[in-house]
Amino acid sequence: MKFGGTSVGDVAAFQRVVDIVSAQIDRQPVVVTSAMTKVTDALLAAFETARKGDAETAFASLEPHFARHAEVVESLVSADNKPAFTNELRFAREELSDLLTRVARRSLPLQMLRDAIVSYGEQLSSRLLTDVLRSNGVNARHMDARRLIVTDDEYGAAQPIWDETRGLVCEELRPMIGAGEVPILGGFIAASRAGETTTLGRGGSDYSAAIYAACLEARELQIWTDVTGVLTCDPRVCPEARTLRTLSYEEAAELAYFGAKVLHPKTIQPAVDLEIPVRVCNSREPSQQGTMVLPAAKSTPRKIKSIAHKTGITVLHITSARMLGAYGFMSAIFQIFERHRTVVDVVTTSEVSVSLTLDNTDSIDAVVADLTRIGSVDIERDQAIICLVGSGLRNTAGVAAQIFSAIADFNVSMISHGASGVNMTFVVRQDVIGDVIKKLHGEFFAS
Repeated sequence: MKFGGTSVGDVAAFQRVVDIVSAQIDRQPVVVTSAMTKVTDALLAAFETARKGDAETAFASLEPHFARHAEVVESLVSADNKPAFTNELRFAREELSDLLTRVARRSLPLQMLRDAIVSYGEQLSSRLLTDVLRSNGVNARHMDARRLIVTDDEYGAAQPIWDETRGLVCEELRPMIGAGEVPILGGFIAASRAGETTTLGRGGSDYSAAIYAACLEARELQIWTDVTGVLTCDPRVCPEARTLRTLSYEEAAELAYFGAKVLHPKTIQPAVDLEIPVRVCNSREPSQQGTMVLPAAKSTPRKIKSIAHKTGITVLHITSARMLGAYGFMSAIFQIFERHRTVVDVVTTSEVSVSLTLDNTDSIDAVVADLTRIGSVDIERDQAIICLVGSGLRNTAGVAAQIFSAIADFNVSMISHGASGVNMTFVVRQDVIGDVIKKLHGEFFAS
């Protein structure tokens, strides 16, 4: 059971987690928690402030978040358990003050210090949740995730070393579960072989939960968030969006990659390997049926399951007459993106040109400078990607015509039928994204 930041955001949220976990004790849960909402952002901001040389202001900016933890202690932790967390909070304050000072002085590699600082969100939330659960009659026991997930040294986006991780997880957690204890772990955080704190990158808490589920061969992985499962589209764009009962792993991965933030693609993979069902639930409405993500989704008459989108997209058009009939051109282009560690989302090609999309443009100037050596480059900013996902898209006649007829009033570029066969992707201007999605949702889900 993984609880996201909004699921442990305040006193009421912690109480809901107590109720949810208590209701499933007989299923032998293992609980993974994110940092309290906004805490990770606050720690990252403090790191940046300290990097500019002002460790004192950086530390002071964290005080409101220490107070939020203390408020939960006062409201939900019993007198017997309060001293333990009060000490943990005091140690965390001292250690964070020291780490921020080290950042200001550059006394250790900054990426190493960044991971150490940001890890305190999950360290504190998992210890706090343990004390809250114990105070409410749950036989909970905290386990430091850094003792279980072993990773490489890629700070900020570490990858687990599977054999070592699996051995430690089984050795430590199976006896606890067998003894009737509920292990409580912080998501997102791990440690290198040298024992240095690392983090698993974007979507890291979900990834942590999937790692534990895979190692323990769990019956089910539950992702508890603030929405009821995976929806037909973003409810902020279409309030009438509704919950999908089932998705395949493949469909869920495509939706996640193209902007549906309920699941991250990394979450899916460890579950895919062992065919572990993933249930996406709403911690604010635990009685509502969420979405079950399965190895293969049930067939439905409606071929489009959901619509995802990404904004803030930049499109690069690379054109070169040398490409005509030549080999190695695509390789040369992608070597440039690899060299600058820049991820490409969508690619379309013609005889003499390649168009591709980026959502991270941190290195775009250097990328474009290298690309101009092999062809001319045009840049289109403020674009958006729309991705329609559903099994059977490739093999169903007329679906593409229905899609583009529905949005005939809008200019569409870079149409791509995904290699997986479950997505149709295209690019539109960012300023029309809401209108396009509403048209598509009305076309495929109005009834």
